[in-house]
Amino acid sequence: MMDTSLAQVTPLTQHIGEGKSTPNLSQYQHAGGYEGLKKAVQQDCSEVLEEIKKSNLRGRGGAGFPTGLKWSFVPSGDNAPKTKFVVCNADEMEPGTFKDRMLMEGDPHQLIEGMIIAAYTIQASVGYVFLRFEYTESERQLQQAIDDCKKNNLLGKNILGSGFDFELYVHTSAGRYICGEETALLNSLEGRRANPRAKPPFPQVAGLWGKPTIVNNVETFCNIPHIIRHGAEWFQGLGIGDDAGTKIYGVSGRANKPGSWELPMGTPVRELIEKHGGGMQDGYQLKGFLPGGGSTDFLVEAHLDLAMEYDVIGKAGSRMGTGQLILLDDKTCPVGMTLNLIRFFAQESCGWCTPCRDGLPQIQHFLEKLEAGQGCAEDISILDKFTRYLAPGNTFCALAPGAVEPLQSALKYFREDFDNHIHQQCCPYSN
Repeated sequence: MMDTSLAQVTPLTQHIGEGKSTPNLSQYQHAGGYEGLKKAVQQDCSEVLEEIKKSNLRGRGGAGFPTGLKWSFVPSGDNAPKTKFVVCNADEMEPGTFKDRMLMEGDPHQLIEGMIIAAYTIQASVGYVFLRFEYTESERQLQQAIDDCKKNNLLGKNILGSGFDFELYVHTSAGRYICGEETALLNSLEGRRANPRAKPPFPQVAGLWGKPTIVNNVETFCNIPHIIRHGAEWFQGLGIGDDAGTKIYGVSGRANKPGSWELPMGTPVRELIEKHGGGMQDGYQLKGFLPGGGSTDFLVEAHLDLAMEYDVIGKAGSRMGTGQLILLDDKTCPVGMTLNLIRFFAQESCGWCTPCRDGLPQIQHFLEKLEAGQGCAEDISILDKFTRYLAPGNTFCALAPGAVEPLQSALKYFREDFDNHIHQQCCPYSN
């Protein structure tokens, strides 16, 4: 029998951990799996939607938009389009982020159940898991789980005798960071170039092949079965701050125990690094950290006691993003770390808009000059201007504004390091 107390505290990862094998369908059901689906299909769609809205579940992909509110934008009623889609964004190419892979490989039925409930809620007939192409083990586990569901009336026609039909497919992507943007993902899924679309219309109204579509992250969908099974109030009680539920937080860098852990929303940064991450490795001190993957602003030691919540981190000048911390230690060059991120984002630009296509390579050029000891004071001034040129509202999508977040915050907190590259005519950390 499962440990029900553990399941209540860590619903997303109760089957995941060292020494645990991926549960098959019968094992998942024995631990309460698909009970949320059974409960959902016995209710009206509007009741299920209301429960998701009451739960205050916010999207776990990075933006933190309320999930129930997002779903409520999908047209319903007799005049609504008959064809609707549910799409899972499982592309996970954000630097420093590795939580969704853990969920798909460790408990694939949880994701599938969440997608079926979502489909029932908006009355979608087809779903796709848009999967990062390197995640071959995730693909294998998901496909096996889907096949088992089809054999047991959990997918396909007349699911659990409810009269509801839903088919689910795994789509392996071609592998580009821009596919993390939901409309670029939809273009790629349609077989077209992965460029973002102009909004409005939003996908909930005109998404995949012009039909109403919801796109959510893996972790978001995995929360759905537990909310329906245990109730919105239970979910709200899991958080220790203003945000509801649990979150899979992570730490990478010079920590003693890098990894990912499911913890209450609102867990302090210090606890993540010192308790769960085991603190900094011997001989290294924390200089700063990116709180939510590579496209978030640096924060520093003064922010260690902040709660890891969307609004709290936002007020501190960064974003919680994926909740996966990347640590900057005192022996790693902030300029070099920023350059490494900019190189990635410049490569991953879809090239659709000029500020992103041409601006990011220019930023890379000036950072490379600094790292090579060939920079001058004017270069730093130019870099500062680029952070404004590529700010929100100046580009077609959020890729470039996210890409310059590490740069603008590095200039704010680590300006002395930039100046030392000029004064010493080399990278001080390479000596």
